Amino acid sequence: MRLILAAALSFFTAPALACGPDTDCTVLGDRTYRYYMPEGVEGPVGAFFHAHGYRGSANGAMRNASLRAMADRLGMAFIAINADADDWNLAHRPRNPGQTEAAEYDYVNAVIEDVAGRIDLDRERLISTGFSAGGMMTWTLACGMGGDTFLGFVPYAGTFWAPVPESCPAPPAHIIHIHGTEDRTVPLDGRPIGQTHQGDVMAAIDMYGRHMNVLQPVPLDFPYGTRCAAGFNLDAIGLTICTFEGGHSYSVDRVEWAIEQILGTL
Repeated sequence: MRLILAAALSFFTAPALACGPDTDCTVLGDRTYRYYMPEGVEGPVGAFFHAHGYRGSANGAMRNASLRAMADRLGMAFIAINADADDWNLAHRPRNPGQTEAAEYDYVNAVIEDVAGRIDLDRERLISTGFSAGGMMTWTLACGMGGDTFLGFVPYAGTFWAPVPESCPAPPAHIIHIHGTEDRTVPLDGRPIGQTHQGDVMAAIDMYGRHMNVLQPVPLDFPYGTRCAAGFNLDAIGLTICTFEGGHSYSVDRVEWAIEQILGTL
């Protein structure tokens, strides 16, 4: 009887199941994510959260050696978040235009808490990024969670589904948006998909600029073939739009540069 009781107690008090780059971590019952921790990093560590594109997965993102190498260079944990199914639960999305973002806010908060239970997480250095549909997820998190949770956001080739929100409920945070001028999958002004429409990137930039009371943007040339316009508010929070001549393509170099710019504001 004592052996049975001891086994039962050990079951209920056991630490969270091991997971990482090759095994799913589970939160909220059925949502998953994966994480990669650079070797040799000591003390509190920042993290970038990567949102995959349509029909992608955290497993697929984690197999991207370039993203893991970026984590090594930055000395940050790499958190690959995972959509509920083929796509993120975003407002006005195709097939379910009545969807709200609430489930994704709960999910990302749960991931952050779970990660913090596994590693020494520096909550002052959390950055959200994502490509295509993952860029849409990133903009959604910027609007709904913002500076309360993340230091900054790097959406790449994605924005809100139309209509773009009129305002955001969360405090502003740094945003560096990256987009190809010849992108036909997610054009800068969006395109119709079924009964829905992708949002206009510049409408999102304008809305967020009003939200954070940004001062007049200044045109700048930055590395990796990008041309940018950057503006800051009186709290030194920056809003930057960077474009490059090209289509729906992804560059880890550009994302790493953007993350470094945001970290440099600390």
